[in-house]
Amino acid sequence: MNASRVLSLLAALVFWLASTVTLAHEVRPGYLELREAAPDKFAVLWKVPVRGDRRFGIRPQLPEQCKESTPVATYPAAGALIERWTVACEGGLSGHTINIDGLQNTLTDVLVRVERLDAPTLTVRLQPDSPSFVVSERAAGWQIANTYLWLGVEHILLGIDHLLFVLALLIIVKGWRRLVATITSFTLAHSITLAAATLGYVHVPQQPVEAMIALSILFLATEIVHRWQGRPGLTQRWPWLVAFTFGLLHGFGFAGALAEVGLPEDAIPLALLFFNIGVELGQLLFVGAFLLLSRALAELLTPQRQWATEVLPAYLIGSVAAYWTLERVTGFWTA
Repeated sequence: MNASRVLSLLAALVFWLASTVTLAHEVRPGYLELREAAPDKFAVLWKVPVRGDRRFGIRPQLPEQCKESTPVATYPAAGALIERWTVACEGGLSGHTINIDGLQNTLTDVLVRVERLDAPTLTVRLQPDSPSFVVSERAAGWQIANTYLWLGVEHILLGIDHLLFVLALLIIVKGWRRLVATITSFTLAHSITLAAATLGYVHVPQQPVEAMIALSILFLATEIVHRWQGRPGLTQRWPWLVAFTFGLLHGFGFAGALAEVGLPEDAIPLALLFFNIGVELGQLLFVGAFLLLSRALAELLTPQRQWATEVLPAYLIGSVAAYWTLERVTGFWTA
């Protein structure tokens, strides 16, 4: 493979990653919530992903004793369709099976959250090879750990904004010691704010946080370009400090995603721990893939290496981050 072909493939890859950022928080698994508002009376919320104008062919199947008591109301949402209705389930849900019909024919997951008046809240992740579960009185520890671990992995790998930030750090930070210190600082920082926000010690509005996350990506992109122009900036001198500062911000973004799902009241530390571990696993997978790609390109693109692996990605990432910043600021400013 010649250098020009590799360069074209790299440009296409980076452009795809950057352009996907506008959908960063809309690509989600399906979500089913059953909240017991009165004994044996449940409010149902069903959020099914859509692609264009086509919804995924999946549908919740509740236990036979659950009878619809109000009609289904449908609302459009970004990247999804939301349905709400209420059911009366004689004898409750414990010991009965909830199934997602059609899930076995997809590649997506469905999160199921069951809130009951007389039992702990359950959060279960259903997959194509396991589309149903029996509602138990209490979730086992391994089920909680597995559910929130994969929630963390999926969030970071679907959170293209967070990946773009990490990508920019990887481009600008040279030397494995500095890179380890930088990634560790980012991890420590977002772990702090994730825990603080999730446990209710800190409250911040989510829309401004999302706008600031986009701005942090734009900042790093400009730092890469300035270094290429011979004007190394703050990130070049103190990468760990920049990573830690913006990591605090990104932790609030992670907390916002976790708030959508919620935590089991009887196992909050366990769920929070494994969600954070999942985020780190996803981040490490991305870092490893980038380092392998960088090593391959270093051997093939010697004359054009800096432009192909630093400048081009910086301009692409920066352009999208600038658009996203304006879009998000406008979104909460005019709300």
